Amino acid sequence: MRDQTGRTIDYLRLSVTDLCNYRCRYCMPEEGVCKRAHQDILSVEEIEEISRAAVACGVKKIRLTGGEPLVRNGILEICRRLKAIPGLEELCLTTNGSLLPELARPLRETGVDRLNISLDALRPERFSDMTRRGKLEDVLSGIFAAQTAGFECLKLNIVLIGGFNDDEIPNFVKLTEAHPWEVRFIELMAMGPCACWDKSCFLPGSEVLRRCPDLRPIPGEGVARRYKRPGARGAVGLISPVSHDFCGECRRIRITADGKLKGCLHSREEIDLRGLHGWRLENAIRQGILQKPQRHHLAERPSDTPRNMNQIGG
Repeated sequence: MRDQTGRTIDYLRLSVTDLCNYRCRYCMPEEGVCKRAHQDILSVEEIEEISRAAVACGVKKIRLTGGEPLVRNGILEICRRLKAIPGLEELCLTTNGSLLPELARPLRETGVDRLNISLDALRPERFSDMTRRGKLEDVLSGIFAAQTAGFECLKLNIVLIGGFNDDEIPNFVKLTEAHPWEVRFIELMAMGPCACWDKSCFLPGSEVLRRCPDLRPIPGEGVARRYKRPGARGAVGLISPVSHDFCGECRRIRITADGKLKGCLHSREEIDLRGLHGWRLENAIRQGILQKPQRHHLAERPSDTPRNMNQIGG
């Protein structure tokens, strides 16, 4: 299905929880979030019903997000049900990786096609400081568990933050020399806890190219501009929603864990899907696609959304 600007919308990012076992400084308050009552978040059955309706509206790819999706009760059943939807071509999941040592193989067995794993630092003490409770060794074990389980084309997501991890850019890029991973640097966006951070924290993706001038461009994939170091097994991706916005190419809609459809990560507008069934549910999704904003305004002001990232889905 096309939106009002002619963009084909075939990608759904579906949050299954706003809870997380980490408290990353740019994403969540230190105290975490209030745990919702069970009835306040989408049930497994609602997730399946909404996903089927989205596929009927033209969605070909679903990415499960959070919070941290792997802390959601029933996550394997959710994956199993969604993978069985006729017409769905790709089921992906974004995770902080800490629970992958136990869950990588079961996820692969349920049919999850691809994983993105967050990794904002390679220094253990720095990683713990950013996540407020995470251990780098858990995530590294999770990455290798995913590789052993048969996940190919693993993508490692690094939120680029000036004064925090920008000095590690060469070390992240070096990972691609020995491993067939794609290391992806994502520009920090002014939303939630980091909306008022100093401007020096917000670096453009081009900083990666400045510090690693031997990177050579290769064909892009989705919204990422991609590069490769000569002889490397993996690749480097730059995702630049602020300095090089890709709104004109965006093909996503989002659904939050409490059942709200958002046409854009940064918009205030939401459509409540809960309680809708059949053609009414499909019509609401089509309405959300048609009302998808033309662009965000991060280059001019902080995000318009009142939600934190974990309340939308990373």
